[in-house]
Amino acid sequence: MSTAELSPTAAERLLDIKSRHQWPCVYHFYRNPPVIARGEGVFLFDTAGKRYLDAYSGVGVMNAGHGNAEILAAVSEQLAKLQHTTTIYLTEPMLDLAEQLASVTPGNLNRSFFCASGSEANEAAMLLATLATGRREIVAFDRGLHGRTKAAMAATGLDMWRTDPWPAETFHRLPAPDHPDCLGAVETRLRQENVAACLIEPIQGNGGIHVSPAGFLTELVSLCRRYGTLLIFDEVQTGFGRTGGWFAAETFGVVPDVMTVAKALGNGFPIAAAVTHDEIAARYTRPGASTFGGNPVSSAAALAVLAYHRKHDLARRANTQGRWLKARLTESLGGHPSVRAIRGCGLMLGVELTNPGGEPPDAEMGRLLERLKDEGYLVGRTGVDRNVVTLMPPLIVGQAELRGLVDTLAWLIDDIM
Repeated sequence: MSTAELSPTAAERLLDIKSRHQWPCVYHFYRNPPVIARGEGVFLFDTAGKRYLDAYSGVGVMNAGHGNAEILAAVSEQLAKLQHTTTIYLTEPMLDLAEQLASVTPGNLNRSFFCASGSEANEAAMLLATLATGRREIVAFDRGLHGRTKAAMAATGLDMWRTDPWPAETFHRLPAPDHPDCLGAVETRLRQENVAACLIEPIQGNGGIHVSPAGFLTELVSLCRRYGTLLIFDEVQTGFGRTGGWFAAETFGVVPDVMTVAKALGNGFPIAAAVTHDEIAARYTRPGASTFGGNPVSSAAALAVLAYHRKHDLARRANTQGRWLKARLTESLGGHPSVRAIRGCGLMLGVELTNPGGEPPDAEMGRLLERLKDEGYLVGRTGVDRNVVTLMPPLIVGQAELRGLVDTLAWLIDDIM
């Protein structure tokens, strides 16, 4: 037997390292996982050269596509000048970004605190709310996901991601927005007058692409105003064109008190922010900093991202392509007995599947994702029961790629389910 035949594959070698040197909580998709080596536009390539349509965008990160030349040029230029300082120094990229971000955020949201991840942004937003209101409790909703840090996890309403066995008692989990008693439960809790903030994803991403019902967010704004509770929108997944507007707040026609953003802001470079208005920001005056918040390179990337979005009108493109994709999914899958629902807006869509008995099709979902991967399509898997095929491709995706995705998904569902 030759040496080549005895050598492990790239995937086998990496899985061995992973099993020995990473925490076991760090899981991966696929029984036979590819080793992703390169990205270009809407595609990813593995070490064997196989091409995949990235229909999940690194969980809603790569809205402007992989290897975007305009973004990378700005990053390269900044790298050659200044790679790192912290928020305690004045740097043009960070403050130019604060100004540019204020020009696209809804309403009067004009003050940013920069950090490195969505979890950290949500932590900052909740801390700000307690300082601004003098209250200590936070309410959040079933199926919500707000991060991996301890407080963000306490606010999370997805049991899969709520690992902490002792979440803080000041966090209260309420029914999901589409539950008929949700607004009543919110008012009951807010009436106690100790709730600093209500934290919500306008569209629940990892919860299974659940869109807030019509009128719900408007009523939620009204309740929060009535009881002096701040409303925080977690737009970590929905921001920057994903739902057909700059932010889902714009899509729903409401303005929160605080909004958190991350993921697509950097298009692959780690940057996040909690954004609020003058009156609320003024309540946080004690020293605060973030070592990697507003990093010059990440800020330069984010500035280029905003410029690219404007130049190519990616929000409008997401709206147009998303409508087409949802109609195509409905046409191809709407009558299938295993398809329980097709939901979402913009290029943030989910197909919820069930087996003939109505139970979540766990084994079938695993086979479906594996087969889609083999056919060259990488998708997400979300929902309380992990039974929602989630489609969030880069916003630059074309209809030819989407048509191939829908056609492949349709025949595989027919074959497997």
